[in-house]
Amino acid sequence: MTINRSNYTYQITIIGILFFLFGFVTWLNGVLIPYLRIACELSNFESYFVAFAFYISYFVMALPSSWVLQRTGFKNGMAVGLLVMAVGALLFIPAALTRTYGLFLTGLFVLGSGLAVLQTASNPYITILGPAESAARRISIMGICNKVAGVLSPIILGAIVLKDADKLVIDLSSMDVITKAATLDELAMRVIVPYIIIAIALVALAALVRLAKLPEIEAEEEITDNAAAKTSIWQFPQLILGVVALFLYVGVEVMAGDTIISYGQWQGIELATAKTFTSYTLVAMVVGYILGILCIPKYISQERALAVSAAVGVVFSILAILTSGFVSVLFIALLGLANALMWPAIWPLAIQGLGKFTKTGSSLLIMAIAGGAILPLIYGQLADVWNANQAYWLLVPCYAFILYYALLGHKVKSLIGNK
Repeated sequence: MTINRSNYTYQITIIGILFFLFGFVTWLNGVLIPYLRIACELSNFESYFVAFAFYISYFVMALPSSWVLQRTGFKNGMAVGLLVMAVGALLFIPAALTRTYGLFLTGLFVLGSGLAVLQTASNPYITILGPAESAARRISIMGICNKVAGVLSPIILGAIVLKDADKLVIDLSSMDVITKAATLDELAMRVIVPYIIIAIALVALAALVRLAKLPEIEAEEEITDNAAAKTSIWQFPQLILGVVALFLYVGVEVMAGDTIISYGQWQGIELATAKTFTSYTLVAMVVGYILGILCIPKYISQERALAVSAAVGVVFSILAILTSGFVSVLFIALLGLANALMWPAIWPLAIQGLGKFTKTGSSLLIMAIAGGAILPLIYGQLADVWNANQAYWLLVPCYAFILYYALLGHKVKSLIGNK
């Protein structure tokens, strides 16, 4: 990938703005889950379809996103992705006016589809922008942009849509059917103005990207002895295992951010307080990203950072399960610290040495974001049939596999059946 170094800072700034946008839109889900559970009268399992609809779009759209970028180029493709996201945000208007959960989910799917295009373009760009051994550091910088936005977005949306939610939930239990329906209709409409503003911002950013002096990036096929001898993407074990690791990582990251508000409620904490808990998780992630920028690769390798992060994830998950109240919630929030360096470390380990298969490998890794769709849904079902605390046992084997990938999996030369 050829980059004009004189424009390096400018290019990084534009990508940083996009990563800020990723975070702002993505981490609204932590507030939308309890909000829609009240407004649309949902169970835990049903409410986590918010995460499912948003993240499954990455699985569906990853390969089509590659096709879009081939047709439009990276720059125009980013603008297209932003406009698609604007359409998804506008779908919240009819969804709120009719209080139709399916329309909310459709809007989230469209938002996620636009993000899939943006992620497919921006992540390889940041990875290949400099030396492979410092890729985690560059992605960590983007991660700070992403997670700072994620800290702000649930606080802002929560203050609007979950205002006086504790009193509202109590009042709803004593209302007659007609009054209850009217109250819930009014609650549903609280989301309209925020998402109109988001749509306007997305269109404006699309225009900025379209007019910005970003170079059109052409992917160069890296020629390596390893890649030259391969005939299929499935002959790269570090990629296949990396896809699994990334699937599990995104799942546990989304669980830590999107389930924590509902979990706080289950622990008896008022929604007025719990609605800010997603921001706690993201503050912990920002701290982790800063540590990554300072330490990788100067003091610790990407592989070692990933191993330490996974081990910390196992420990914090178990401590969250074995404790209760605010302490237990705090350990879920601290999973943000464990999760921070996982994406920056897994991505370069998985695509290293792919050569001509790099673009396809990147698409597979984007598809792995579907972990954020599947694991929270499983958690929601376990929370309904078991309880919200014990359902977090789901986290432990996920972190254990990521630990395996960090220590051994990324070094595997062949899988069963691969030659």
